[in-house]
Amino acid sequence: MLEKKRDVAREICRSYNITLSPEAMERFANMLVPRKLLRGALVLSEGEVCDYMYYVERGLVLQSYHKQKLTVAEHIAHEGDMVICIESFFQREPSRIQISMLEPGILYGIPHDELFEWASSSFEVCQLIFAIEQRSLIISQQKADVIRFESAKERYLRTLRENPDIVRRAPLHYVASYLQMTPETLSRVRASTSEDDI
Repeated sequence: MLEKKRDVAREICRSYNITLSPEAMERFANMLVPRKLLRGALVLSEGEVCDYMYYVERGLVLQSYHKQKLTVAEHIAHEGDMVICIESFFQREPSRIQISMLEPGILYGIPHDELFEWASSSFEVCQLIFAIEQRSLIISQQKADVIRFESAKERYLRTLRENPDIVRRAPLHYVASYLQMTPETLSRVRASTSEDDI
């Protein structure tokens, strides 16, 4: 198990272009908390404090919230992505977002308290935290801009090009919600899309 955790730690650092010393890499690997989860499993419930950021080693993960009795898809993550409820994780406040599994999978949790205790004496770890937070914020900003400025079809085609796993693997009602359109609109967009559009 430790060797697998080392592999995951190396992959996280590679993904964020961060170099840790061998000693720091070993400590980071030991910190990771693996979780094997079934489809539908709740990783974080609304109202809980987010104590971990999660690296998705396998599976499809939904971040969602409830609005007027509907489940709204905020974000959908898959292999190689990091899942984090930013406000709850950093501000230590109850989350308004819940995290659940759309597929069976394996997540590796990075615990808040241990991470920040280490960061207080390690510039390397501060760089890693900054890189993860920065990418998460950029993804959020990019999604907001897409919703603001692009048509339903443009949003669908962009997701199909840039993140096809979301379209191919997530249930269509979650894909529609993630793209901020109705399932009916998504069906029309899909029907009007050809290979030449992609």
